[in-house]
Amino acid sequence: MLTELAVTKKETKERADAPVLSMPAGSIDHLMAAATFADAVGFLAQSFVAGYESAPRASALFATQQRWLLCLAALVQHFRADGAGISRRSVAQAALKHLIASRNTAYAFFDEILKYGIVLPATGRGHREEMVTPSPEAVVILVQWCDMHLAALDRVDAGSRSERFRAAPDRMLPLLMPLLGDGLLANPHVRMPGPLYRIFAWTDAGGLLMDRLIAGIDRQVQRPEGHLTDVITIAQLARAFDLSRAHTSRKFAEAEAIGGIGWSGRRGYSPLWISRGFYAEYAMMQARKLLIFQTAFAAAEAWGSKMDGENHSLAR
Repeated sequence: MLTELAVTKKETKERADAPVLSMPAGSIDHLMAAATFADAVGFLAQSFVAGYESAPRASALFATQQRWLLCLAALVQHFRADGAGISRRSVAQAALKHLIASRNTAYAFFDEILKYGIVLPATGRGHREEMVTPSPEAVVILVQWCDMHLAALDRVDAGSRSERFRAAPDRMLPLLMPLLGDGLLANPHVRMPGPLYRIFAWTDAGGLLMDRLIAGIDRQVQRPEGHLTDVITIAQLARAFDLSRAHTSRKFAEAEAIGGIGWSGRRGYSPLWISRGFYAEYAMMQARKLLIFQTAFAAAEAWGSKMDGENHSLAR
């Protein structure tokens, strides 16, 4: 069952001794040059939007850069501790360690995810401080989020990672998340992407605004200024993600001021375009994540195979 995600202490110890994930030189250029990479980027953007529509409150945690990083830090703590849970103090310590947020911001994040049932109190663990574990619904969303990225990788190289992951998510997720979280949190470009990306990513549901723009790109139309989308009005986007029109307008004004977006004709009556630079920042972020997913998943499968082999030998 997905709610029983735990691994043996031996597996955890050996994962801790594993070498730090590395990214071979030139891998990003190679990935982004692939003929199928643009399709993978569009697939991810569409999947993020669809994920929000199916579970708005929980998915919103991934839609803001700071909250997404806090989620990763907390999940690494949970799975590295054999699924023992997360404490308010450990989330704050991880936030400070990775320069994600202040202690008070981390505490507020912890209180919010507990209030809305994203995590649930852990019972019978014998800890002095309050411990929580991801709710079953949160675990399902996490599995879906991982599968989106593995499926995107498969679109690039015709692999079968997604199929293998979905065949045993309860086995693979605890092996994957510490490696994946470490790789993402250790990458300064993932933690702090480009300026256009940051305009949206550090505000409420800003990541979803970007995802919707990318998902709406018309790849059949080429324009000198960039990529034409199917988005016409800011109000259209604000309504889709339950945001105020004023808040959404401010973000778009900031992006427009530095040439990231614009209207192809009359403002509010013609499709929006996003600049090639804006698209490149978004695509680069996805490429960095995908390469870390690729390395982490390969390592997780290797650990799983090793442990299966050792358990088979012991059973003889």
